Amino acid sequence: MRPLRLALVPGEPAGVGPELCVRLAQRPRDHDLVAYADPGTLRAAAAALALPLRLAPADSGARAPGTLALQPVANAAPPAFGRPDPRNAAAVIGALRQAAQDCLDGRCDGLVTGPVHKAAINEGGIPYTGTTELLAEQAGCEVVMMLANDTLRVALATTHLPLRAVADAITAGGLARTLRIVEAALRRDFAIRAPTIAVLGLNPHAGEAGHLGREEIETIEPVLARLRAEGLRLVGPLPADTAFLPAKLRGFDAVLAMYHDQGLPVLKFSGFERAVNLTLGLPYPRVAVDHGTALELAGKGLADPGSLFAAAETCARIARARRG
Repeated sequence: MRPLRLALVPGEPAGVGPELCVRLAQRPRDHDLVAYADPGTLRAAAAALALPLRLAPADSGARAPGTLALQPVANAAPPAFGRPDPRNAAAVIGALRQAAQDCLDGRCDGLVTGPVHKAAINEGGIPYTGTTELLAEQAGCEVVMMLANDTLRVALATTHLPLRAVADAITAGGLARTLRIVEAALRRDFAIRAPTIAVLGLNPHAGEAGHLGREEIETIEPVLARLRAEGLRLVGPLPADTAFLPAKLRGFDAVLAMYHDQGLPVLKFSGFERAVNLTLGLPYPRVAVDHGTALELAGKGLADPGSLFAAAETCARIARARRG
């Protein structure tokens, strides 16, 4: 069996992603790491940080600190720190697609991704809502977004939607599918034999018995009852304002929030520097940083690499678990 190999995509070339990858390359590792990126961009980031960087062929298996195996993906224009250029949108998306395809084809065992700049990609003429959605479409499967740190895992029933669209997007079929994906991932990727998932309500006080909304009564509760009959360990629907109390969290392996800003602020407050973004349901593990491009920090050596370090560690751990 060949050594474990992870694909690494820095993301927006004008942001902090390339320099975080350079910092990651300085760390000892027991797996192969292949960057899908523009070599000049990585070298510029290394120079700005005054760190060594030797780029090796993609199949070299180079692991020495300061060395990074590279699958070149050329930018259309030289990036300037802090100034996204829509001309490079095709390279950003191309790197993601190429790395993901290598995971689908078995050449890589997992995908680690840095932050992208959505506006620059769309301004470059590429319709884009998020990497989670892009990878799901490419793989042809249903996925779930989960963010996690050392103490908390939060999955999302809906992702990047306007708030007024959330209620209509929560359907019985979609909610059941999401919970099955989360439960399967907790078993397979986190080695939790009988996971317990807390499910939040949509409305304040989980609808207050129908007085503050009926989504809990008409949609969420029937789905939970049906899945419990299948053997899933589900608690809820719970009021979101008290579900994250430490005493309650100790009984849960993950929390399913109904929408983006219901659960993620709590997770980020509880440990932003080590938080990562996982795409559950893909045929391969994908783990991303839980922060943006931080354009104002690019090239200054001030960006905290903790999230990328955690993403790489998490991806390697899950990839090994899937290998058996």
